[in-house]
Amino acid sequence: MGGRASVWAALGAVTVAAALLAATPPVVAEPEPGPLNGREETHGNGPDRNERAALTRQLQTPGVHQGVDRKRGYPRRNVLPVPPVVPDDRSIKLGLVPYHGIAARLNELQRLGDRVSAEVVGRSAQGRDLYLVTVTAPESAAEAARQEAMREKIENDAARAAGDRRIAAGYKAPVFVNANIHGDEWEGTDAVLRIVGELATATDRATAELLGSTRLYFHVTANPDGRVAGARTNGNGFDLNRDFVTASQPEVRAMRQIVIDTQPVVMLDLHGYVNGTLIEPTTPPHGQNYEYDLFIRNAYDNALGMEAAVKALGTGGPDGVLPPQIPFRDSVDGWDDWPPIFAPQYAPFHGAVASHTVEIPLQVNGGEYTARPESVLRRRAAFNTGVAAAATRAALAFTSERRADLVADQIEVFRRGAAGEPRRNPPIGEIPGWGPEDVYSTVFPRAYVIPSGAGQESAVAAARLVDHLVANDVGVERTVRDVTVGARRYPAGSYVVDMHQPKRGLANVMLEPGRDISGNIEAMYDISGWSHAQLWGATVDPVQGPLPRLRTVPVTTASPTGDVAGKGDLALRLGDGREIAALNDLLAAGAELRLAGASAVLPARRRKLAVTLADRYGVRFRPAAAPGEIPLRRLRIAAAAGPDELFTLREMGFEVIPVSTASLNAGGFDWSATDVLYVSSGLSYTALTPAARSALDGFLPRAGVVGRGSTGSAFNAATGLLPVTSVAGRRDANGVVRVTGQDAPPYSFVYSPRWFTGLGPGVTAVQSYATDGPLVSGHWRAGEDGRGGPADAAGQAAVVRGTAGTGAAVVLFGTEPLFRNHPKGLFAQVGLALHWTAAMAAATAPR
Repeated sequence: MGGRASVWAALGAVTVAAALLAATPPVVAEPEPGPLNGREETHGNGPDRNERAALTRQLQTPGVHQGVDRKRGYPRRNVLPVPPVVPDDRSIKLGLVPYHGIAARLNELQRLGDRVSAEVVGRSAQGRDLYLVTVTAPESAAEAARQEAMREKIENDAARAAGDRRIAAGYKAPVFVNANIHGDEWEGTDAVLRIVGELATATDRATAELLGSTRLYFHVTANPDGRVAGARTNGNGFDLNRDFVTASQPEVRAMRQIVIDTQPVVMLDLHGYVNGTLIEPTTPPHGQNYEYDLFIRNAYDNALGMEAAVKALGTGGPDGVLPPQIPFRDSVDGWDDWPPIFAPQYAPFHGAVASHTVEIPLQVNGGEYTARPESVLRRRAAFNTGVAAAATRAALAFTSERRADLVADQIEVFRRGAAGEPRRNPPIGEIPGWGPEDVYSTVFPRAYVIPSGAGQESAVAAARLVDHLVANDVGVERTVRDVTVGARRYPAGSYVVDMHQPKRGLANVMLEPGRDISGNIEAMYDISGWSHAQLWGATVDPVQGPLPRLRTVPVTTASPTGDVAGKGDLALRLGDGREIAALNDLLAAGAELRLAGASAVLPARRRKLAVTLADRYGVRFRPAAAPGEIPLRRLRIAAAAGPDELFTLREMGFEVIPVSTASLNAGGFDWSATDVLYVSSGLSYTALTPAARSALDGFLPRAGVVGRGSTGSAFNAATGLLPVTSVAGRRDANGVVRVTGQDAPPYSFVYSPRWFTGLGPGVTAVQSYATDGPLVSGHWRAGEDGRGGPADAAGQAAVVRGTAGTGAAVVLFGTEPLFRNHPKGLFAQVGLALHWTAAMAAATAPR
């Protein structure tokens, strides 16, 4: 942060054990070919209990668990299956360990002594094993049970744990080191393997003390799909380090469970590449739901120790290595910890009181990977591995030296939550460099209520939200009788999130509206708004006053919500992604359905099928009030879209064929079998070859077209479909916004927002930005010219639809309803748009 002086001398250096700094990795056997575990698909669009059942089936291999097996002592001596060799694994060129070499190396490390245990804790999107290594002094099953009992007490009985001498003297402080979450940031994996090898065989006193007082958990590669492919993303195309409060991806669900099970006091996430090495803590804005007074003092001290260890490796050299940087001290903004979407920003909600991204210095991915000689890449990768290892050693030494304080601070985080005490920031100046610009706070409500019955907008969305909260270890209770809370009466079966609980910070960061921070800071690193309460489709009521005495039962899974009316034709509301998925399953089964407003009408003779889908998706089939007007059919979607949108469309049960400018120009695409074109990225009409453009032109007169964002708007303008003008807001603007419109939810999400003016004949605004200031939470400023801010968007059309003169039926979105699979309450808008455009185009097509 500008003007912040280095306080290394003032705070004192963390002593890094010389043996740990000097140790070298052991020689281990090379891997032998072996069978790759098969992949089983999970149904992400079904209820979470179905996901868990599928995951249970997937992990029935011996030694494979979702998260950490708490029931066994250490060492565990699992024999990991070794996958087959992949000769073109992209890490090989860098002289690093390929994915297929990791299991054999871990098997060998387990044989070196009694300190190392390795297990499979999940599988990637493409079915590769995820490896967790635990390094600690040996523990019997009884000793492991005592450690687990202390961990449980720290979380769930923190007031007593604070005075428990057994915890103070004997609890092993957990440390979690996460590596390779971005697949083409490889070296963290190799650093972890080096550290594990050192700890497996070291005989010095410092190592013995470390392993006697801590448990060290190393997630060797969080993204094996990306490691093999040399891609930042996983096999589904997701950036895993943006997914932590959504948990759409199996790798993130595995990491989430590791954090819940291990409850680390210190967490490192090893990344690349920032020269010099970047070591968090961060710039403002700071997450307002953390106990920041506890967090920042530990995180800054640990960062200073890691900085010293990295500096000891030297700077300059042939690659121009720069000195390390700590954003909290050295930058003003642009590297914040505001959104809880990153792994190190998620871990503090589970008790981490020092949590860091570490960005190693020398780039070897992207253009550097192809442009530089292999010898240079290997030299740079070797240096990066040394940097990551040095930072990790320093963090381990910090934990060993500060174990008692770190454990006490974790207990205090949970104690404050359970007691319902106000959140705290450190006093100005207490931490060198901590100033008014760093102070962010929230006021916790007394509780949140997720109603059942008529007061709930969507029962299926409410159940999904409850299951998500429970999966994140947030305490949820269900009322057993009707209750009055505040001024509202809630029926039995309503859910209560009592904010007097240890993980109230996580509950609040998901359920609160957030805030508009546009005026606080110039630049943000990523998104600024994400509210599950406003974007996931469920009604959620905050309770500010006292909470009456309630009769409740703890929730482990949401109550079933599926229901089918007893007689007559059935109506399926189309307001949620799971309802769209049920619709698409009905159509795939050959059911005859008609669209009636925002519902689909199913003939009474299909009741048996409705019962099956009500159970599968938790959806409700009500008595149909009208016969329905527009026939629906199974759709085939050609989609020029990002991976998150493709994933979400498929999750809703659509048959999706990716297309792009390049693929269409290559020729051979069969438009005759396509019903709707979805355009949001990667397709430029003007860049198509004459042949590709002619083929597309032949499709458009009978087409449905759904466009989103700048690419969708440009496609609409180039093809002359709807007569509208698309207006761009500030490009980096994002957040939760208020919207209005018939059958529209009250909130939406924007990233690079757009709106539509000059609506021509036949064009209707389906949804508009609120006139009284649309931004609820996030960061949305006007541009330097004073334009493009939320004031310009107020009252303007956010989503429009109409039928083009060609006959194409078109819907255009200026919002981001499928963004990173997160705003689940908005998915149905796109699903309904796809079906509406296809149905309208079919109705008006020449016969």
